Amino acid sequence: MEIEKKTQGIIMLISVAGFLLAILCGYGALIYLGPEKTLGDSYRIFFFHTPSAIVSLLGFTGTLIFSVRYLIRRDVESDIYAVSTAKVSLVFVTIALIMGSIWAKFAWGEYWNWDPRETAVLILWFVYAGYFALRSAIDEFDARARSSAIFAVFGYVTVPLAYLSTRIWASLHPVIIHTTGMNLEPRMVMVFVPMIFAVLMIYISFVWIDGRLKKIEYQLMEVVE
Repeated sequence: MEIEKKTQGIIMLISVAGFLLAILCGYGALIYLGPEKTLGDSYRIFFFHTPSAIVSLLGFTGTLIFSVRYLIRRDVESDIYAVSTAKVSLVFVTIALIMGSIWAKFAWGEYWNWDPRETAVLILWFVYAGYFALRSAIDEFDARARSSAIFAVFGYVTVPLAYLSTRIWASLHPVIIHTTGMNLEPRMVMVFVPMIFAVLMIYISFVWIDGRLKKIEYQLMEVVE
């Protein structure tokens, strides 16, 4: 119980710190920094789009880890956090897709170009949407948890595919930031890097909250049964 209270306190600190840092970085991205010499003001979405994409890929890696852990241990907690990491990651990658489409309109003239990175991330989105469709189709817990864990293990191939797509195929997306025609100045880096950590902290707090709610749901189900 004492450990749980300490964990809750740590998560609350992470959550508050993440939101405060995100607000500070948001101010930096939208107000403090001036227009970029190539892309003008449209580059500002980069500070929200890219951290969301990075954190979502890290989050799906968490889904893989918890899914493998469930297949080994067959414990409820592993299934709970496999679902929570997948759920929050799907939200973040959706945000990344929407913001990326808006940015593409300004940078490349169209909202959607079927660029290898865009296409790979869209495939990833459908795979993890399918993960939740699979879970909703199976009522029995063990069968649902086992099937979705196996699905998550094989579906994870879309994560490195999305990341490596710019290296495998010719792409409008950059392999490194400086190939976009938008050079990040030191003060831009000072906003961009902390924003990644801010989004990561927010992600962690959302996963923990969702996991806690799921645990309570399971406990209530056991009481009812």
